[in-house]
Amino acid sequence: MPATMHRELARIVGAERVLEAPASSPYNHDAARRRGVEGRAEAVVLPGSAAEVAALVAWCYAHDVALVARGGGTGMMGGAVATHGGIVCSLERLVRVRELEPALWRMLPEAGVSTRDVQRLARENGLFFGPDPGACEQSQIGGNVATNAGGPHALKYGVTGAWVAGLEVVLAPGELVELGGWAGKDVAGYDLKSLMIGSEGTLGVITAVRLRLLPAPQATLALVVFLPTREQGCAAIGELLGSGLRPAVLDFLDSETLAMTAASYPADAPAAGFALIVELDGTRAEVKDQRAELSQVLAASAIAVQEPAAAELWRWRDGFNGVVTGVRGAKVSEDVAFPIERLGEGLERFAQIAGRHGLRSCAWGHGGEGNVHATVLVDPAEEAELDAAQEVGEELFALVVELGGSVAGEHGVGWLKRGRLEAQWAPRALDLHEEIKRAFDPKGLLNPGKKLARYPAPSPVTSTE
Repeated sequence: MPATMHRELARIVGAERVLEAPASSPYNHDAARRRGVEGRAEAVVLPGSAAEVAALVAWCYAHDVALVARGGGTGMMGGAVATHGGIVCSLERLVRVRELEPALWRMLPEAGVSTRDVQRLARENGLFFGPDPGACEQSQIGGNVATNAGGPHALKYGVTGAWVAGLEVVLAPGELVELGGWAGKDVAGYDLKSLMIGSEGTLGVITAVRLRLLPAPQATLALVVFLPTREQGCAAIGELLGSGLRPAVLDFLDSETLAMTAASYPADAPAAGFALIVELDGTRAEVKDQRAELSQVLAASAIAVQEPAAAELWRWRDGFNGVVTGVRGAKVSEDVAFPIERLGEGLERFAQIAGRHGLRSCAWGHGGEGNVHATVLVDPAEEAELDAAQEVGEELFALVVELGGSVAGEHGVGWLKRGRLEAQWAPRALDLHEEIKRAFDPKGLLNPGKKLARYPAPSPVTSTE
């Protein structure tokens, strides 16, 4: 880091909050590191207030220096990595909860508050915050808003953006503004708040979030439904939704995922070709009625419906990634979404694609939304298998577009999926995407290279996509 840069940044946040960023620095990667995405930041700056974030953005704009906003570093698409150099602005010190008003069902945390703390504070006050992305102890609410993170409960309760009433955000060239607010209804202008949600730090830096909350459900019940085949499993998803049942969670596992995770399942699993994880919630009476309705709808197709202890069930579900990775030493997963009515076809054709390339595959995800974590298992020491995995991914993305789905269900675009929208959207929509970016960030300094609608020219860093 040049001495002049260090001195000027220190004037903003203090010398002890300006860090060097060698290649080994954890701030130079996120969860996409295993896929070869590495940053090369010139400095890491840890502001302690929204005003300091604004001053930092202003400095970067005045000196034409790229800035990458960073939360907990749990993103899987390389979205918080300084692939173009510049400064990493870590929001980890913005941890105040400025407002918590249980009677009004709302909270105002700063961007660095962890997802787990948001959930805990809500629960301790008789309230509920629905979004539950992975790594909730490390992930931060600002990053969850920036990626519009989802999770199993998004089926009933929506992704993070559905809970956001307003944002405090720093916009170029360094201005702190409020978008949205606590008003119950506000249709007075363009929904600029929603443009920021899911923008992955490319339009501004989120410093605080106005969150709506809900009263906590009185009761919950978690179930695992075992079915004979993938076809019957996907049909069961449609039947449950078509019946009017509104589960909080409707996840799925295919036969390969079941086989790999069976040893850690917290009960005796029957032989099956597909499984659903279903969570019901509401009043005790509502949950009882929903349980009876589920049994009636699936009476003809289910092999078994089990009720393992909820904590053990979710611990099992949260362990899928680790178990599957351990089978061959590595895996490559793509987060995609199919229309629900095409889910069975999408899963079948994905397995066929992987098989043609000689790779073992599996899939699990959020069946009620058609959101699939399509996975191939690889030996990380075998270049041929890594190449084959990349080819599987390319064919999968083409399949998703063909079936009318989305190349990014819940993990965002970031660096690894830059340009993928070009196949999915019409040219005019791509133009508007780029025009919005230029309107918010005319110099292109905010998280450059990320969330690109069109695939860019060759870039400074090569990743193993």
